[in-house]
Amino acid sequence: MNRSDFTDALQWTPEAKVMLKNIPFFVRTQARQRIEHLAREAQLDVVTVEIVEQARAEFGQ
Repeated sequence: MNRSDFTDALQWTPEAKVMLKNIPFFVRTQARQRIEHLAREAQLDVVTVEIVEQARAEFGQ
């Protein structure tokens, strides 16, 4: 994954990026969009491990 895989609007912590990389590639784009949506709803500028975990809980995984 390179820098262009992440939107410019939100920053990602290195730990959150690692968690995203562990998501299967065929659903990664959808997962990234959902994670970023949750971060925006929480009015965050940085995607953290906590937001990724929240998304995982909502996805039921």
